[in-house]
Amino acid sequence: MSSPTAAAPPVDPGEVAVRLADGVATIQFAHPKGNCLPSALLRRMAESIDAIGADPNARAVVLRSAEPGPFCAGASFDELKSIRDQVTGKEFFMGFGRLILAMRGCPKFIIARVHGKVVGGGVGLVAAADYAIASSGAAVRLSELAVGIGPFVVGPVIQRKIGVGAFQALAVDAAGWRDAAWGERHGLFAQVVSDDEALDGTVAVLAERLASSNPEAIARMKGTFWQGTDDWEVLLEKRAEMSGALVLSEFTRNAIAAFASR
Repeated sequence: MSSPTAAAPPVDPGEVAVRLADGVATIQFAHPKGNCLPSALLRRMAESIDAIGADPNARAVVLRSAEPGPFCAGASFDELKSIRDQVTGKEFFMGFGRLILAMRGCPKFIIARVHGKVVGGGVGLVAAADYAIASSGAAVRLSELAVGIGPFVVGPVIQRKIGVGAFQALAVDAAGWRDAAWGERHGLFAQVVSDDEALDGTVAVLAERLASSNPEAIARMKGTFWQGTDDWEVLLEKRAEMSGALVLSEFTRNAIAAFASR
């Protein structure tokens, strides 16, 4: 009689902290493995953004991650390795979809404070922000193809922000890094500053300015910025199905295992 398959170890859910001061809501996410994004963390971030969007005392949002280390290492490899069926796979990738939709639907401007490197799904997170300010060390990479999948769910929001050509360059060259200047040149970053001290100061000035601006004007501006995305609920679900199927392939399982062991 064959022995039962050992249960996968629990995935660290990470942490999300929300602070509101002087009209500025700061959402900080953290995970010990490079601020990666397991499903529990994605869910709590989306819930936090929904709650802030409904809070009249919050008039601007800053999205940041814990330091030191990268801004975001992308999807949780521990969780990717634990996926055993297509339903679970689709649900994992829909975590990114729901977070993007929450950021789109929030009637306040979201500023991404990007202090370090950004990989995979983290690039989608930055692209979904309304304004991203990065330090000079914030290089970006879309690594999905290198592990046997593709940037399907985050693709629409990245392409919307930087254009088809730049998105293709990132997606095809899955092993290559693009520096912060590249990100600014192509519109992923609205501003690039020299270091973390300058980053904090620049983010604080903009957030304070937005918190004193007309909230109705901001909500209407945001609606116009996101025109043409009304079908994204359906689109991102279809994309999540694609990723959920691919992650079960032998090729992808081997690639994820090799990548995670580095």
